[in-house]
Amino acid sequence: MATSTTSTLPESRTEPDGSAVIRVLSYNIRSMRDDREALARVVTACEPDLVLVQEAPRFFRWRKRAAWLASHSGLVTLGGGATASGPLLLCSLRVRAERTEDVLLPRTPGLHQRGFATAVVRIGGARLGVLSCHLSLQQEERYAQGGMLLDRLKEMDVPHAVAAGDLNERPDGRTFRRLAGELQDCWAVKPWGGEFTSTPDNPHQRIDAVFATPGVEVLGCGVPLGLPEADLKAATDHLPVLAALRVPAS
Repeated sequence: MATSTTSTLPESRTEPDGSAVIRVLSYNIRSMRDDREALARVVTACEPDLVLVQEAPRFFRWRKRAAWLASHSGLVTLGGGATASGPLLLCSLRVRAERTEDVLLPRTPGLHQRGFATAVVRIGGARLGVLSCHLSLQQEERYAQGGMLLDRLKEMDVPHAVAAGDLNERPDGRTFRRLAGELQDCWAVKPWGGEFTSTPDNPHQRIDAVFATPGVEVLGCGVPLGLPEADLKAATDHLPVLAALRVPAS
């Protein structure tokens, strides 16, 4: 596997035809229970336009904690958080929000409440749907949630979309394959950096992923290499996934 740093991934820009090259970061932050300064440094180093967070703070003063992460990463809060039961969206000032919606999913008794944080945004001349998810640990519920994710993207009525999150499943799993059957698994399309997202101390499995609808061009996707190992280990119990995408003007 070739080594790389975030500088080897295409930088954000708007092309002359209005299409947007964007950086999308997916990151499970374990409710910011670890070293939040290290977390902010990791997010900042990735220079994202959109951050699709899982396990954002959900309890006392959760908005204040989400705002802290956004401000210390040079970003703003877009949507989600406790109102989506964990998924959160952050974005750069390059992003113009058209609408946001937090979606709570049907809950199986005895299992955690799950949800989607969604938004429709404009970047340059591109219009894009965005969805952050953290799927169930239970196989049947997770599979149903995968179907709900695909349905939600269609209901957003956008020309292009990106969905990302902690799937709690490897690529050979039924739900992962269901998503990859209709969307581009960005790592599989254009691998860049590292593959495995869990755990920082012993990366051995890919359970976090970025997906894009077929019209989006994947320029590279994977775990950023070359970031301080101490920060990656201190920030949370997952590694981040960073993708560079070219979204056509619409």
